[in-house]
Amino acid sequence: MNQDTIETIERLISNAYTSYSNFIETLLIVVALIAVHFIVNAIVRRQTENDSIRYKWRKNLAYFLSFIGFLLIGRIWFEGMASVATFLGLLSAGLAIALRDPVTDMAGWLFLVWRKPFSVGDRIEIADRKGDVIDIRFFKFTVLEIGNWTKSDQSTGRVIHIPNHYVLQNSIANYTSDFNFIWNEIEIIVTFESDWKKAKKIITEIVNSHSEDYVADAEAQVRRAKKSYLIQYKNLTPIVYTEVVDIGVKLTIRHLSHARRRRGLNQLIWEDVLDRFLKEDDIDFAYNTLRIYQNQIEGKPDLKPKSTSG
Repeated sequence: MNQDTIETIERLISNAYTSYSNFIETLLIVVALIAVHFIVNAIVRRQTENDSIRYKWRKNLAYFLSFIGFLLIGRIWFEGMASVATFLGLLSAGLAIALRDPVTDMAGWLFLVWRKPFSVGDRIEIADRKGDVIDIRFFKFTVLEIGNWTKSDQSTGRVIHIPNHYVLQNSIANYTSDFNFIWNEIEIIVTFESDWKKAKKIITEIVNSHSEDYVADAEAQVRRAKKSYLIQYKNLTPIVYTEVVDIGVKLTIRHLSHARRRRGLNQLIWEDVLDRFLKEDDIDFAYNTLRIYQNQIEGKPDLKPKSTSG
């Protein structure tokens, strides 16, 4: 047997012994870390019966021990490597995978600080969640929820914590940034027999009376917002659109409303409309109903069927 073969066999035996030794050390480290995890959790369970505290200790301890284990085991297996950079590269890759969400949350926080798509106090919608922002932190921001089972953007009372990485993955709707008003629409339907022109005039007078202060404030805000955005609003005054639908003539009010006062303004407009229409004998609300139309009686004279004589 030549010298090269002997050296090759010795090298294989040495590598096998080293691998076996590394495997034993790795196993001992894993067992030790599991034991530490079990002992610490047992101590925490004896010290408190609060499920929330127990959960936090269990999760945080698992993360910490996993990180320590990765360092110790990595040192064993990569101890003989000439390039420390290889180990550090693998370590960085492992940390990037294990801490992906926290890292992206930090990136989201930097985006919030730098670009400021919203600030504390703004009303936003993101990932089907709507609410008023009440806190922004490194890993999450918090909103006081609106909508959901309530209507007209009223608060539900629930506090929702949203990870910061959502701002990098989802579109953000801001109700109050730079421009604190939103466009609101109210649909009012009157019967075909009603004097819809008079109804439209009444509705226009009512909505104008409630929008005088809003229009002046909105115009000032648009002028400020144009410094940052390409906003081309030219007419901010209310308007009433006319449309024919199955059950009558629909008069749609389009007007500006403060983002947080939409429901209150809707109520004021509706109450005034109800009061005014009650006084008008030639205006009725339309609603789904069954009706038999007799053209000979109700139709226009020139469109009524002509009687034929024998």
